[in-house]
Amino acid sequence: MTGLSTLALVLSIYLSWHFLVGGRAIGCGGGSSCDRVLSSRWSAIGGVLPVSGLAAGAYLAMLVASLSIGPATAAQVRRLAWAAMLILVGAAVGSAVWFTLLQKWVIGAFCPYCMTTHITGLLLAALVIWRAPMAAPQGGIGRLPAIGLALVGLVLAGILAACQVGLAPSAVYRGGESQADLPAIDPHAVPLVGSPDAPYVVTLLFDYKCPHCQQMHFMLDEAIRRYGGKLAFALCPAPLNSQCNPYIPRDVDEYKDSCELAKVGLAVWVAKREAFPAFDRWMFSLESGDRWHPRSLDAARAKAVELVGQAKFDAARADPWIDRHMQTSIRIYGATIQSGNNAVPKLVFGSRWVIPEPHDADDLVLILHDSLAVPRP
Repeated sequence: MTGLSTLALVLSIYLSWHFLVGGRAIGCGGGSSCDRVLSSRWSAIGGVLPVSGLAAGAYLAMLVASLSIGPATAAQVRRLAWAAMLILVGAAVGSAVWFTLLQKWVIGAFCPYCMTTHITGLLLAALVIWRAPMAAPQGGIGRLPAIGLALVGLVLAGILAACQVGLAPSAVYRGGESQADLPAIDPHAVPLVGSPDAPYVVTLLFDYKCPHCQQMHFMLDEAIRRYGGKLAFALCPAPLNSQCNPYIPRDVDEYKDSCELAKVGLAVWVAKREAFPAFDRWMFSLESGDRWHPRSLDAARAKAVELVGQAKFDAARADPWIDRHMQTSIRIYGATIQSGNNAVPKLVFGSRWVIPEPHDADDLVLILHDSLAVPRP
């Protein structure tokens, strides 16, 4: 019990430190499943208090209690220690279930650090609930009271879940202001959602394999409508792959074709600008089932050829403008990395940037005004 409590405590402290100081956890490259979980709004309560910090406090209490159940401790103290551990492991079980469901059904990714902590908590719970009745004659707790105390912990975990949902975490995960001069984007010379003559042009850094990019992409048209056509989004691919993006220190399998997919999309725009919106929507559309899956490189190439023709696609793919635009986009991406916040999608307006997590177009409009200082529609 002491060993499991110590392991869970160390992992929780590490995740709390990661949340507070920024940067990437070891083995969590930009855009990885681990990074997506740790950078989600569900990693904190109200966007302020890291849930890993609460876990660290709980496992520290378990560790102290586990050191107070030996034969050298008075029976009354042992009974109190067992009671505390039962409540805490009940909370650990409830939290493990809640956060596993969040990772599976809401975030769509799993964090190895988090899952290791949850599994450790479940093992600890099984051990404590099994041992507490056996120690009853020497200051332990009977089976029924033990189950009752564990259920109290489950209720506490339910309160935590309700707080996370009820406090409605902020639609902005991270934001900041670049101190470097950002490259200028000519809205008449790049792929755009909206009109190139719109007075407010927001740069959107994205990756065709990014789930959060897909979720936000279909909010853009509604945000533009809310602004009465005075808003546009300049599409600037920033692939999360070191093959073309030097700011990605470690590649992950999810983004292995990101660079080529971005180039295929830009080739469609070069070959036939009016065909690009259809290609862009298709890349982010839901093919089947209840969860979006990124398009494969072969499928993207086939769709591009279908829209513009093989000869035009081949000629456009060789256009040096594609590499120039990607390099400009990646420079903007690099200039807006602070404290390891290298996720996409990322919105940039002037010198301000933000990594958004909007629920809907209402959230997106609030982000544009409150975080990027885009005038209200």
